[in-house]
Amino acid sequence: MDLEKMMALPGAMAAFTFSDKGDLQNHVLREGTELTPQVLDLLTRSCVANLAIAGMEARGWEAVTGQAGFQPLQGFSVVGLEWSVVVNGNCGVVVKNRDADYEATFNALQTA
Repeated sequence: MDLEKMMALPGAMAAFTFSDKGDLQNHVLREGTELTPQVLDLLTRSCVANLAIAGMEARGWEAVTGQAGFQPLQGFSVVGLEWSVVVNGNCGVVVKNRDADYEATFNALQTA
């Protein structure tokens, strides 16, 4: 993933990659942002937890309803009050809500 390219997305405050265990591997922070490497480290662990929970829910939904197509889960967004995170695989971008283009961000992560 080209983190600098992700930082060109509308509203991007940070771009990052993380391991399957949630360890922050690489990151870029926009100058002047309140985000820190420590915040991103906590966020990456939350990303792994959210992916695991969403995967469990998708598997359960398929089992209970008999409907398919909820798996494999690849990404998600969590929208906060001022900023949000968009994740696909082990890559993510933190975006400022007022400037974000969520669809463009998710599409960029899919092609990264």
